[in-house]
Amino acid sequence: MAFQYITILSLIAVASAGVLPLAQDHHHQTYEPQIYHTAAALVKDVAPAQYKFAYDVNDHQTGDNHSHSEQRDGDLVHGEYSLIDADGFRRVVQYTVDPHSGFNAVVNRIPLEHTKTVVKQVAPVAYVAPTPTYVKQYAVPQAYHQHH
Repeated sequence: MAFQYITILSLIAVASAGVLPLAQDHHHQTYEPQIYHTAAALVKDVAPAQYKFAYDVNDHQTGDNHSHSEQRDGDLVHGEYSLIDADGFRRVVQYTVDPHSGFNAVVNRIPLEHTKTVVKQVAPVAYVAPTPTYVKQYAVPQAYHQHH
């Protein structure tokens, strides 16, 4: 949240650094800068962030089964997500985020009753010996010397 205030104050400083005159006049006159919005007015207009969302995925064909929900009120965030691990447990993560404590999570693993471990018995594979590879050999050429 402090980052938003710093960003807004930075934008105000940049915008007020170069105030253009309201009328073009070729005479040498001194112009007084005019500030149209004060920083306090802009900060007062910024409401704390608030949202809430949730979704669930339950795909029986692929086995994808997970969910996530979260809500935020200002700098305080509460959420939970869950998924099914490959070992047949549902992992449920409940978390909170706040400026004082940061991110904190509690992880629970719940065994699923309906999950069965399926082991297929596969017939042994017959050993196949490698086929011999024939390499054609050529005679080594003899050195050719010419006598003078």
